[in-house]
Amino acid sequence: MREIQSCDEILGCPRCDRSPLQPADDGLHCSGCQTRFPVFDGIPWLFAEPAAAVAEWRQRLGMVVAKREDDAKAIEKRLTGRDLGALTRSRLELLARSYRENARDLVELLEPVQVSGDTPYATQLALRTRMPAPQGIATYYANVHRDWGWGAEENAVSLDLVRTALGDEVAPGRVLTLGAGACRLAYDFHRTLGATSSIALDINPFLLLLTARLLRGETIRLHEFPIAPRRLADNAVLRELAAPHTPCDNFQLVLADALRPPFARESFDTVITPWLVDIVSEEFALLARRVNGLLRKGGRWVMFGSLSFAHQDAALRYSLEEVLELTQQAGFAMPQAQETTIPYMCSPASRHGRNEMVVSFATEKLKSVKRAQRHSALPDWIVERDQPVPLLPSFEMQAMSTRVYAMIMGMIDGRRSIRDMAAIMEQKRLMTRQDAEPAIRGFLIKMYDESQQGENS
Repeated sequence: MREIQSCDEILGCPRCDRSPLQPADDGLHCSGCQTRFPVFDGIPWLFAEPAAAVAEWRQRLGMVVAKREDDAKAIEKRLTGRDLGALTRSRLELLARSYRENARDLVELLEPVQVSGDTPYATQLALRTRMPAPQGIATYYANVHRDWGWGAEENAVSLDLVRTALGDEVAPGRVLTLGAGACRLAYDFHRTLGATSSIALDINPFLLLLTARLLRGETIRLHEFPIAPRRLADNAVLRELAAPHTPCDNFQLVLADALRPPFARESFDTVITPWLVDIVSEEFALLARRVNGLLRKGGRWVMFGSLSFAHQDAALRYSLEEVLELTQQAGFAMPQAQETTIPYMCSPASRHGRNEMVVSFATEKLKSVKRAQRHSALPDWIVERDQPVPLLPSFEMQAMSTRVYAMIMGMIDGRRSIRDMAAIMEQKRLMTRQDAEPAIRGFLIKMYDESQQGENS
């Protein structure tokens, strides 16, 4: 187990909130709830149910590796055809080879995730914790190449905006970056702006395990797969990723959920939330209170990134003006926001890339507010097996759609036509024949397109 840098006294239990955690032979130990937290490659895994988190990430690693292998097999099957031009064959050979190499690289990088162990999912349910559904091993794969490969311009612009927002009147002190991603902004901030110590927290082990090796001075070779490659060779580009300056003292990586930050209250002088507040499931007002609890009085919150909330509840899709007001209500000074258009994910190997108008501000904590309740990802009726499951409007609509889809699939027998199926739906008084034919055709088009994507992906 590698040494944990400069944060032992502030690490807390995400399960019962006891702090500090105690060193143990195999990681860290909570004297309150007796939970043991593993430390892999110097990175504490501080999830409320650490064994379940390891198991779930292991499953997600298996999914992305299987996808890479399946993609390689599909391409190799296509290569057996005789109708391919020389350039097409060359491109497909590059992709198949690179997919297989990438699968091996991911397995090697994420070796700690492959530890064996039980999956106490019932415990995870009881704690109402889970990994965010959209968050996969490779969700932010491109960001790794931007942060540690080709993204010097983008990285410099981001650091400059954070520096400008923070100003130079007060030293940053002890810094926490919530949702640090591949950690380049946290790393640049720590090195250039005089932080006494820094913690970079993220939920994704791929990002942090890779960063840990880079910060030890390793150079990692990893394929980039641009969305819209510019040239044939750009379909799979083997990049060399490296940190420009190592080692990075008093800089600690922590694997945890930003919505259950595992730290003693009021432990930090500066909290940075880059590209975070609008992508987490928690509403902004509650997240702002959570950040308040992490900061000492007089500490500063630096918010940086887009403001494009995607909550299902329209009332929670806040405007900039609402965000500023809610920040003040959470115990902070009224922020002075800056809006800036910056380049975003403009890989030199891709035709895709965009400009993003980001918001940045730094605001001082003026007072403590009521402590934010512990984050719960699951409602009582999922956690408690005896509670009735509510008939939510979305469930009702999905149930009807599922019944119709199941009926259509059940009518497919190799003999019936679209007209025949429409007649049956009319007989069952589900739809008129006139409405049923285009609906069935649209459903079959969708099913056919998905089957083709599965074969060709």
